[in-house]
Amino acid sequence: MTTRPKASGSAPDAPAPKGTTTTATATEATEAERPTTDKAKRAAKTHGAGAGGLVLAALGIVFGDIGTSPLYALQTVFSIDNHAVRPTQGDVYGVISMMFWSITLIVSIKYISILMRADNDGEGGVMALTALARRLYAARGARTGPLVILGILGVCLFYGDSLITPAISVLSAVEGVRVAAPSLGHIVVPVAAVILTALFAVQRFGTGRVGALFGPVMLLWFGALAAAGVAGIIAQPGVLAGLSPTYAVFFVVDHPVLAFIAMGAIVLVITGAEALYADMGHFGRPPIRRAWFFVVFPALVLNYLGQAGLILRHPQSVSSPFYLLFPSWAQLPMVVLATGATVIASQAVISGAFSLSRQAVQLGLLPPVTVRQTSEHEGGQIYLPGVNAALFVGVLAVMLTFRSAERLATAYGVSVTGALVIDTVLMLVVARVLWRWQPWKLALAAVAFGGVELTFLSANLSKILHGGWLPLLIAILVFTVMTTWRRGREIVAGNRRKQEGSLREFVQGLYERDLPRVPGTAVFPHPDKETTPLALRANVRHNKVLHDSVLIVSATAEGVPHVPVDERFTVDPLGFEDDRIQHLSIRFGFSDDPDIPGALEQASAADVLDEGLVDVHEASYFLSRGPIHRTRAPGMAQWRKALFLMLARNAADPAAYFGLPVDRTVTMGQPVDV
Repeated sequence: MTTRPKASGSAPDAPAPKGTTTTATATEATEAERPTTDKAKRAAKTHGAGAGGLVLAALGIVFGDIGTSPLYALQTVFSIDNHAVRPTQGDVYGVISMMFWSITLIVSIKYISILMRADNDGEGGVMALTALARRLYAARGARTGPLVILGILGVCLFYGDSLITPAISVLSAVEGVRVAAPSLGHIVVPVAAVILTALFAVQRFGTGRVGALFGPVMLLWFGALAAAGVAGIIAQPGVLAGLSPTYAVFFVVDHPVLAFIAMGAIVLVITGAEALYADMGHFGRPPIRRAWFFVVFPALVLNYLGQAGLILRHPQSVSSPFYLLFPSWAQLPMVVLATGATVIASQAVISGAFSLSRQAVQLGLLPPVTVRQTSEHEGGQIYLPGVNAALFVGVLAVMLTFRSAERLATAYGVSVTGALVIDTVLMLVVARVLWRWQPWKLALAAVAFGGVELTFLSANLSKILHGGWLPLLIAILVFTVMTTWRRGREIVAGNRRKQEGSLREFVQGLYERDLPRVPGTAVFPHPDKETTPLALRANVRHNKVLHDSVLIVSATAEGVPHVPVDERFTVDPLGFEDDRIQHLSIRFGFSDDPDIPGALEQASAADVLDEGLVDVHEASYFLSRGPIHRTRAPGMAQWRKALFLMLARNAADPAAYFGLPVDRTVTMGQPVDV
């Protein structure tokens, strides 16, 4: 296990993450159509060889969020607006029809059948989709700024989802105690708090040890959903008629206002759809598709139909149709199983927040944070202490504020529907440029997906005063932090470049001065090869010597998840015959670990660097780092400058972030303004 401690301090003059502008080629189209990825093949070895092992693993990791929606989705529909949706045949059939076709249209068609084809080097999710769309548009010379803003908004909404999902999932599971043992209803919130505390406390140990249990538990969960649903359908077989789309149409036509209100809760059946796409890189498309169509989709539909049949038979069951669908002897065991399933769903969201945070750091949207690798074999298994602590405090605050899954459900839909709309917009961009869809096809997709999702979003925005403000507030806060950090870095980098001066002119001056050389290799991390590292200037000015070999290293995070070793390095002798001062570019993917010493060893092993000239094992590292002074200069509001300084002071130590050895790292620099 590698531990990277955090240390406070000013922002470093270290390699700055940036997006890529690689030209889109026919190769990218081939990549987008590839049925499996190298990462998926590695996952097959980890989780069990063959399709069965991958499908089982996908059940445990991918479908926890959407798989636990039956706990609260239908109950929420019939409880909104003082039970405006009534347990009559017309309303029940209309709601079930809207639920079924929402799942079919958004999840089965949009995400599983279409959007999962838009992979970025095998990875999915809003950030990977944004990077793919941005690269495609940049290759055409088009502006990519709006796409970046969309991606940032999508990330912000995901953080809102990360706070609400654990709270609503665990609460909805534990609330089953009120059905199985009403006298214990008062312990629901305390028990849920204990479970969540334990869940966040074990994050430091990683998910590898317990991950093997996720698949079987979720398989048992979906089996129980299907069995209970079949029993409910047998007792009320007429409920199968609700699968007809005509009932959804009649419900909307007969009760347009009521249908609009109901859609604010019906959207809960597709929460977690983004996870299907975001986790594609772990397993590849085929296992996720098989798990969805052969296990998850049938189990969900059967359970919703069973709950609907129960409501028609016993209208009073709208208070808790999920647990009342089971016989009394099975209700308490189902509370235990549901708690396990919701913990798994929460774990998937928390792990996603860790991965997304690291990607955001790599792309320059967040300050460097402490990253701990919890597995020697799986690069995606990471633990971010700061993010974990922030999520825990946020989740606990959310749960103690709302105190019930029913109240939390009113806040849930805004982040979900907002993310759906953003994914659709980015999908249309990729479809137009990469897949070359005809205008009519784009228009059809925009109406079919975007129309439904905008209706969902509008219905949820109408609940802002009743809890919908929560995900919007979270999104606004995260968006402010990300844009402030991004803008502050631009200002600091611009001011620092003025102090640094031209690298080539500085090196030319070094050769003309013929400074004494000392044994060893000096490595200077620096954002680019145009300007001079301040640490190099300071070292020459104060010590008046040069190391025998000087290597200026620029590490950049590209807009792809992984960069192959044979495409990672570029060496530039800076135009001088003496190659004892040279520049090395290292390209990391946004899911790669930005380990500079490790990358130098790779470059040496690949003969990119001359081992006789550059001693990567005993090299000394010189970081350019100095205090940041807030000024009245234009470019950013004073309150945002104050926020930027706070973020910079609490950012992870760049030496730790880039894996530099503590005993061979020296920090030098001078103040810079913001």
